[in-house]
Amino acid sequence: MNHSVRLPASVLPAMKHSDFSQVTYQEALDRAEGLIPLLRSEAEASERLHRMTPAVVQALHETGLFRIHQPRYWGGMELSYSAQFDVCEILGRGDASASWTFANLASHHRQLAQWPLPAQQDVLENDADALVASGIAYIQGQGRPVEGGLRLSGKWGFSSGVTVSSWNMLACVIKEDGKPVDWCMCLVPAADYRVLDDWHTLGMRGTGSCTVECEDVFVPAHRVLSMKADSGVPGFPGLQQHRDPLYRIPNSALGGNGIAAAMLGNAQAALDASIASVKERSTSYTAAKMRDFPTVQLRISMAGAKIDAARLMLRNDCLEGAATVERGAAIDTEARLRYRRNTAMCIRMATEAVGSLQEMAGANGIYDKYPIQRMYRDALAANGHVLFNVDMQLTAWGLVALGGEVRSPTV
Repeated sequence: MNHSVRLPASVLPAMKHSDFSQVTYQEALDRAEGLIPLLRSEAEASERLHRMTPAVVQALHETGLFRIHQPRYWGGMELSYSAQFDVCEILGRGDASASWTFANLASHHRQLAQWPLPAQQDVLENDADALVASGIAYIQGQGRPVEGGLRLSGKWGFSSGVTVSSWNMLACVIKEDGKPVDWCMCLVPAADYRVLDDWHTLGMRGTGSCTVECEDVFVPAHRVLSMKADSGVPGFPGLQQHRDPLYRIPNSALGGNGIAAAMLGNAQAALDASIASVKERSTSYTAAKMRDFPTVQLRISMAGAKIDAARLMLRNDCLEGAATVERGAAIDTEARLRYRRNTAMCIRMATEAVGSLQEMAGANGIYDKYPIQRMYRDALAANGHVLFNVDMQLTAWGLVALGGEVRSPTV
């Protein structure tokens, strides 16, 4: 069901974009599947460029996939929440970096729907394909209220996809007398921030997750969104326009499942490549068939089980969280922390699976030409994300489960 308020065509602004509002869920999955060969072929070039290649960006625009969660009001697909998980998992089988970047940029269309309509118009009215990156660490930005808005300064790391984006959602803390009183996200055009060329990393090189910074930039009030409204109820101003429950799902609960899906796709690609390699390989010294070694069979099977278990758990969380919001309930603190616990644990399993497969490759696995080598580096690099930190995410849920209390503006 389409819950968005849609204006008559005669009063819609003239927009430079295609209309993807009639694309079905299955059609979106099929389009993602069709991009896997392109992503694989472009992965090496993406690593060299430290960003998605123009061919990949163009393909994601042409298929409309960037807009799976954009409101139909703007010509987007407005698919159910699990679409981001499913599409990212498929794209991850082609290239983890491309899928990770996609996960961020596609999710920001969903988040943009929470802003006041004038802010959405600033970004989308002339180009509904516009891409928006983010800097999500509140403490890295400082907002100073002024007449008509606020002044924003800060330096935000890990802004995935910033090099292909024309806008950014930058987080900040608002303080009074040195104490935090609000946590906000600010919509800032590319002309108002600097992108630092500092993305030189072990893996995930193609995400272009550079640092951005700005100093004393004016952000008008309609482009400032207080995250106090992120409570699972219709508190964001944009929800008066876009009624689908999709836009009420709190990012603090399930926002990491898109990038997690990208890494599960990466793990699946490593497993598929390993199976193909073992089927045709003999050892270099004895000519014995690799597939006949029980240890090889065990590694393949163990990796497959971990990946399947992680996929089922995270997809179920997406479905459960969406169902909670659809029936008008809020996702409470325990559930939010449980979802984050599951995300971290699932990525731990996926990373273990890829590591075991890389180890099984032996000396062949050290060559750049061996496909799993990049997948292994990408898995290790992605595993450092704060949402995948098992020490942090598991202990938080454990504390609440044991009767304690977690106090954080990001939960």
